[in-house]
Amino acid sequence: MFCVPSTEIGAIMNITKGGLVLFSANSNSSCMELSKRIAERLGVEMGKVQVYQEPNRETRVQIQESVRGKDVFIIQTVSKDVNTTIMELLIMVYACKTSCAKSIIGVIPYFPYSKQCKMRKRGSIVSKLLASMMCKASKSAGYHEIIRAGFFNIPVDNLRASPFLLQYIQEEIPDYRNAVIVAKSPASAKRAQSFAERLRLGIAVIHGEAQDAESDMVDGRHSPPTAKNVAAIHPSLEIPMLIPKEKPPITVVGDVGGRIAIIVDDIIDDVDSFLAAAETLKERGAYKIFVMATHGLLSSDAPRLIEESAIDEVVVTNTIPHEIQKLQCPKIKTVDISMILSEAIRRIHNGESMSYLFRNIGLDD
Repeated sequence: MFCVPSTEIGAIMNITKGGLVLFSANSNSSCMELSKRIAERLGVEMGKVQVYQEPNRETRVQIQESVRGKDVFIIQTVSKDVNTTIMELLIMVYACKTSCAKSIIGVIPYFPYSKQCKMRKRGSIVSKLLASMMCKASKSAGYHEIIRAGFFNIPVDNLRASPFLLQYIQEEIPDYRNAVIVAKSPASAKRAQSFAERLRLGIAVIHGEAQDAESDMVDGRHSPPTAKNVAAIHPSLEIPMLIPKEKPPITVVGDVGGRIAIIVDDIIDDVDSFLAAAETLKERGAYKIFVMATHGLLSSDAPRLIEESAIDEVVVTNTIPHEIQKLQCPKIKTVDISMILSEAIRRIHNGESMSYLFRNIGLDD
């Protein structure tokens, strides 16, 4: 289980005070909570910066202290207005660059537009565009696996929250030994397998659920294109037509009867697939259902739907602020990941190895 002893952290954080500046780019007060926790663990004060919107909706950033020759860490979490969040980060990075900062490191717990990481029909890879914009001025330390796709041409440390979720399972679910880790679709089976192996538990996979609409729109670079009318392309071409996909009946591969079902995934946003999975598990005899995810976007009516569902508890980290959603749904619980972010900042600032933070971490975690 990943853990940095608190006594060890307290003894070594004081050396980060010289030459380090910690900023939070969010003008949204609810997004400042994670930044404050990180600052407390590091034993430093938050840097003085003013971020606000002009009457014409333009973003303005004013750095209110010297950053010349210093390592600047900009913590940016995602608020409801994603595009404003991005502009705040980019403008602050540029402001620090023109103020002669020694280095600029973006700490991005959740990478915006991370769902748009594949080519869609007549679309674009927006996450690659955003990564290119960030690469102009900063080194990034983030959580989302989008950074594995090679979109960044600068050093990146892809931290993981799974050790904290595993710790929550062991400490907060009394009968977790009677649990089974569940993948709500075959696509998330690797993540579920990683959790199951670390907890020495069984695994179950739900097969046959309806796929997301966007998964059927992947461009031919990722899957062979379909042709509605071969003759319409050219009479002399004989392109074979693919057989249309047919969704099989929903089945659960694995025994969940009389067990605690723990569904694991990376992001929980639109909760329809989670609700359907919970209903299926209830029908198969699971007596308690947990959902564990790193990023809790919980958009729209997600809190209300979770409260009315068969799900007993949803556990997410504080990479994204969701205090309002927690007030709407008591089933939502939060795991704090400020410890790993603060330790990453300390190690980067001191030029220490980051390998300690990746002990026993695999690509599927």
